[in-house]
Amino acid sequence: MGIGRVFWGNERYRPLMAGTGDSSMRGRLKLRSRNVDYSLNHKPRVLVIDDDLMLSNLLVMLLDSDGFDVDSAGSGSAGLELAEEFVPDAIVLDVRMPGMNGFEVCKRLREMTDAAIVFASVKGKPEDIVRGLQVGGDDYVVKPYTYKELSSRLMACLRRRRAGMPTTVLETSGEVMLVTDPDRRLVFINEREVQLTPMEFEVLKYLMKNQGKVLSREAILANAWGPEYFGDQSLVKQFVYRLRNKLEPEPSEPHYILTVRGSGYVFEGGGIR
Repeated sequence: MGIGRVFWGNERYRPLMAGTGDSSMRGRLKLRSRNVDYSLNHKPRVLVIDDDLMLSNLLVMLLDSDGFDVDSAGSGSAGLELAEEFVPDAIVLDVRMPGMNGFEVCKRLREMTDAAIVFASVKGKPEDIVRGLQVGGDDYVVKPYTYKELSSRLMACLRRRRAGMPTTVLETSGEVMLVTDPDRRLVFINEREVQLTPMEFEVLKYLMKNQGKVLSREAILANAWGPEYFGDQSLVKQFVYRLRNKLEPEPSEPHYILTVRGSGYVFEGGGIR
């Protein structure tokens, strides 16, 4: 099986085999390769857009060895040109690149392709991740990452694309942003990431979708746990308490999830955009 091409600026090169053991590169990509069982209808095409030549070459080889059809570009403009020719199923996209940065490249890519786009960057602050998802990315992996992590994220995005499922859903209300897909649930508040349990996430999502509306405990229970669930309504109170402890600056004086005595709860946060 041949190694994919590297499209570097305005020139194409065969990937460099020398230097793949470079310690600095291993620091950026923790090398743990595995075979990928992707179970798709055809050999997936992956385009890597990254100005780090050594890292890009290594990633091309690993993806190629796992059965992907791979091409690589070393700049945003070269990546856009190659995307039209190569027609990838998925794109691994760096953020920090000379000229056009990855966020701008993603916007341009979304005008021409519905390929799954996974950002892979050292820029790992919550605001960077949120921005990457807002401009059209399907996922965001922070360097250094393991190859297993990146390839599994790629395959999850590809499967959802093939199934016609939305890969990312953003819901924003004031300072709170929810990012959800079938595999992961993320919450960002005031540019910090908060880890929620699945049920905490479902309760918060329902409150945010109905921001400004007073929701009874019965309604929250039925939506989060399902209409067939018959349980103690005090369960909702427990989850609201947990959410406040994770989200509110002062849980005893909540700013987002308010109690309406005798009626239920209301989420206040500026509205979903």
